[in-house]
Amino acid sequence: MATQIVMDGTGDSRHFFDQTDPVGLAKAERRFGKLTGQGYTAASRMPSGHFNLVRTFDPTADETLFYPRLVGG
Repeated sequence: MATQIVMDGTGDSRHFFDQTDPVGLAKAERRFGKLTGQGYTAASRMPSGHFNLVRTFDPTADETLFYPRLVGG
C-alpha cells in the first residue's frame, strides 16, 4: 500500500492507494498533478530514508510527501 502525505496549514492528510489497482493509481496520479500544479513540492522517500524531489508521478514510490511553498512575511 502506497501513501501520499499532504502537508498544509492544518497538519497533514494521508491518501493510501494500491499500486496494482489501475483506478487507485489513476486517482493518485491526478492528485499528484493537482497538488504540484497548485505549487506543492513533491518528494519521494528512498530506501535509505532520505527524500528526493520528484517532478513527475512515480507509480512505484511507496511514500510521496507534498509540502506547500514557504511564504515569507
